Amino acid sequence: MAATKTAEQPAPSADIKARVLAEALPYIKRFHGKTVVVKYGGNAMTDERLKQSFAHDVVLLKLIGIDVVVVHGGGPQIEQLLGKLGKKGTFVQGMRVTDEETMDVVEMVLGGQVNKDVVTLINQAGGKAVGLTGQDGAFIRAKKLLLADDKHPDEMLDIGQVGEIASIDPTVIDSLEQGGFIPVVAPIGVGENGESYNINADLVAGKLAEVLKAEKLVVLTNTPGVLDKNGNLLTGLTPKRIDELVADGTLSGGMLPKISSALDAVRGGVKSVHIIDGRVEHALLLEVLTDEGVGTLIRSR
Repeated sequence: MAATKTAEQPAPSADIKARVLAEALPYIKRFHGKTVVVKYGGNAMTDERLKQSFAHDVVLLKLIGIDVVVVHGGGPQIEQLLGKLGKKGTFVQGMRVTDEETMDVVEMVLGGQVNKDVVTLINQAGGKAVGLTGQDGAFIRAKKLLLADDKHPDEMLDIGQVGEIASIDPTVIDSLEQGGFIPVVAPIGVGENGESYNINADLVAGKLAEVLKAEKLVVLTNTPGVLDKNGNLLTGLTPKRIDELVADGTLSGGMLPKISSALDAVRGGVKSVHIIDGRVEHALLLEVLTDEGVGTLIRSR
């Protein structure tokens, strides 16, 4: 049996391993001491093999001197618990409608279950991860998000305890990074009166990357990247091209917050944003440390 497995999956030769390591060297030098913010979601959060792969990628990047900050989602886990309670999630313009009961579920899942799972994964891989929500140190200040009604332009839609970011205080993150820790952030903000707000994880990742002056924002998805109407990968996008894709309906639903946060990030000083396929093992390492890269690159112009 062992011989058959080896024949099907031959180990890379020493020469190939050496070339891969040599290829990584300039990227290690370039990004040493820099910050990379990673939005962690999709299949990479639910497939055991991909979860282990992601955790090892994060720890390796930290060990070679790259500060990684993880912002996670948890949509499938929220849906699962809502289903057990007899509720079904609804979305408007890619945002989850969040009543009081749903907010309780969001806090339980994102701030508890999922956050602890991600922290445990990274720690088991040899890292030092610390879990946070925006409520810790009130470092993510939020206010109620109102959406423009597409059908009635003069009206605004109230979708419950969904927030937009008012401000982010990077002090907590900076302190953790200086101590050698890997921050793992659940996208829950706090309002003026201490109320909790559910914030889209893509938006939190984008704003956090901007505030931290990150070198890169990497968004893991369940697609190869941003696709055109024929399913072809769009490898490089500018704000002008993105506007065209939104106007013709190519970009819609859950991709809209990702694109919006990516644009805000590059306009706010983040060097590059990459929307990559989280279903590929070690996708994070491929993007950060190789010539090849994966997914869609978004640049400011």
